[in-house]
Amino acid sequence: MEAAAAAGPAEAAGPEALSCFAYNQDCTSLAIGTKTGYRLFSLSSVEQLDQVHANNEIPDIYIVERLFSSSLVVVVSHTKPRQMNVYHFKKGTEICNYSYSSNILSIRLNRQRLIVCLEESIYIHNIKDMKLLKTILDTPPNTTGLCALSINHSNSYLAYPGSSTIGEIVLYDGNNLRTVCTVPAHDGPLAAITFNSTGSKLASASEKGTVIRVFSVPDGQKLYEFRRGMKRYVNISSLVFSMDSQFLCASSNTETVHIFKLEHTTDSRPEEPPTWSGYMGKMFMAATNYLPAQVSDMMNQDRAFATVRLNFSGQRNICTLSTIQKLPRLLVTTSDGHLYIYNLDPQDGGECVLIKKHSLLGSEKTDENKENDLRPPLPQSYAATVARQSTMPSSSSMPGYSEDGGALRGEVIPEHEFATGPVRLDDENEFPPIILCRGGHPGKVKRS
Repeated sequence: MEAAAAAGPAEAAGPEALSCFAYNQDCTSLAIGTKTGYRLFSLSSVEQLDQVHANNEIPDIYIVERLFSSSLVVVVSHTKPRQMNVYHFKKGTEICNYSYSSNILSIRLNRQRLIVCLEESIYIHNIKDMKLLKTILDTPPNTTGLCALSINHSNSYLAYPGSSTIGEIVLYDGNNLRTVCTVPAHDGPLAAITFNSTGSKLASASEKGTVIRVFSVPDGQKLYEFRRGMKRYVNISSLVFSMDSQFLCASSNTETVHIFKLEHTTDSRPEEPPTWSGYMGKMFMAATNYLPAQVSDMMNQDRAFATVRLNFSGQRNICTLSTIQKLPRLLVTTSDGHLYIYNLDPQDGGECVLIKKHSLLGSEKTDENKENDLRPPLPQSYAATVARQSTMPSSSSMPGYSEDGGALRGEVIPEHEFATGPVRLDDENEFPPIILCRGGHPGKVKRS
């Protein structure tokens, strides 16, 4: 579910321009990187933008990724582009750092896996102890670091380009460490790929940017096909599902953001009343069977359900769909340091209305604990309920919280239990349960 944008050293427009910006996995937080450091914001309110954390000690950041709403953040800087640093930002400590054979182009993470993408290789780490589980070597040249990781830790599907000349997607099982299938998605090279929140759907767009396709996971069957436009090719800058998988949003280097609705299709449609328009519609659809395949495909492609007209174009941006204060919103973050929030009508669609514009570079520092108060309530699972009700003080050792195990706060989870379960990083009273490699120390560079 993550959307991210990063810039090279020459792409920043000024000392205050954003070098990178990314939403977290469930679109409840925004991370930005600048020439002087990085900032984290909570996205729990429309009117108020709460800064959770600011760090001015790491210059020239071009990748910053936060794990859900935890205190774990991964940072890569232009000063050391081959080194990944993992921090507990609330304690101000570095958990570990790893160096690689070439520049890091992108990082993806969920509660089970951490993915590091280089131009011609991909590294898969176990996020619990940062152990390197698998190195996928000799991948096709991937100069933008394009890849996607399912935020659902029960499958941890990974998608990456299978070719640099055609739009082929390799679907990889990040838990069982094996290739699942290859999806022939587009004729041209890929520009964007993303999973829905459950990892059951995969959306993609090519470098042309005119057609967006959605495939089922893990079998790779085409489910939907949407047409973004016909007049011009565009560079798709972000592609993201809503958390409920009902909508798919795409932004580009143009002034229009498109939102598509994933409606359930069925072959057994109800009989329409005999009207002149209905008759002509049936005749038109029947005629497509005799047209060239490219023309008939174009006629059968669905158009945008809703759109946004930005007051700028050609600027790097990322979008996401989120529920804020119980209403669906479209969020657009731009490289000049602004966050735009729009209302989305989930019934009728149409033109989305701008309701708030925030400056990301002028926000004041707020209490970091405030984010916990603003965060929407967690699902009423047994594990979450036990964790919230517990008042046990934290241990001096590294305690953890297993989302599936229902461990109390401060309770150290046994190694054998942790090895098979996902990691949930619970803020404040717990140090992230990432165990350093045996005999290792924070800050020690692990070379792959």
